[in-house]
Amino acid sequence: MFAAERRQLILEMVRANGAVSLRELARVVQTSEVTVRRDVRALEAEGLLDRRHGGAVLPGGFTRESGFPQKSHLATAEKTAIADLAAGLVEEGEAIVVGAGTTTQELARRLARVPGLTVVTNSLLVAQALAHANRVEVVMTGGTLRGSNYALVGSGAEQSLQGLRVSKAFLSGSGLTAERGLSTSNMLSASVDRALVQAAAEVVVLADHSKLGTDTMFQTVPTDVITRLVTDESPVHDDRAATELQALADQGVQIAVAGAAGGGAANGNGPSGVPGGDAVARQQRRDVPLPGPRRQVPGAATGLRSATALGEQGGGAERARVADMRRR
Repeated sequence: MFAAERRQLILEMVRANGAVSLRELARVVQTSEVTVRRDVRALEAEGLLDRRHGGAVLPGGFTRESGFPQKSHLATAEKTAIADLAAGLVEEGEAIVVGAGTTTQELARRLARVPGLTVVTNSLLVAQALAHANRVEVVMTGGTLRGSNYALVGSGAEQSLQGLRVSKAFLSGSGLTAERGLSTSNMLSASVDRALVQAAAEVVVLADHSKLGTDTMFQTVPTDVITRLVTDESPVHDDRAATELQALADQGVQIAVAGAAGGGAANGNGPSGVPGGDAVARQQRRDVPLPGPRRQVPGAATGLRSATALGEQGGGAERARVADMRRR
């Protein structure tokens, strides 16, 4: 097949499905992933599609949302790593909400091992992943089924969340920027996700690096409401993801990076090869409570030596007073 024929077929597949993995493209056009990646890069240069890690999507951030079959084949290794790290944030006996998405579905599979957990969700995929976990209670919202992502949406879903209070909300979306926060391409999904956020004391966003810097139509969670972002380590050359991570960290979002050198957020190391990694590392270290600064006495020197000197001065004054009483 000539290059022009391959690229036309690739373009038709992306337009038909919204998003297609490189592996699937290579299988259909019967060539290597390296060649397909080169074709996708050429088509992106012409503005005909957008590259994503592990695949290609329709051009522009403000497009229709891809369905579950397409999403499930994108960035699978990254989603697994993110889910592994996010599961460590959930403690035994907690009550949490988990939104719809392929990344949250991966998280749910790991939550099945957490005893005494209560999970509130509007996702059939999340509920299915927890269906056989005998120590986890699953609470489904009401609502209307949205078949493209197997989620319950609409007023019924939102009303069922009123009055609910849980410790954490785990959400994913179509894009994440420091300017607007988490966003999605579907209005009904965005509305339910906002209701999930209202029920939680903390908001944890799960987003692989391909979503960083991508903005879509409907805002779900503003940046100042996001407590923590769990993401994967972006490639060294991905300046957009690195810049967005830096901006999110500067706004106080705690960053946890799956697959980062040295264990990522577990030990406070920033993502390797990412500019601004030190700033991200500072946000990760904020996860560990630190004692507040000691209050200093005005005019006094700091440190052990100054405290000892003050004690000696006080003791000397006391000895002088006792000696004066004896003379009297």
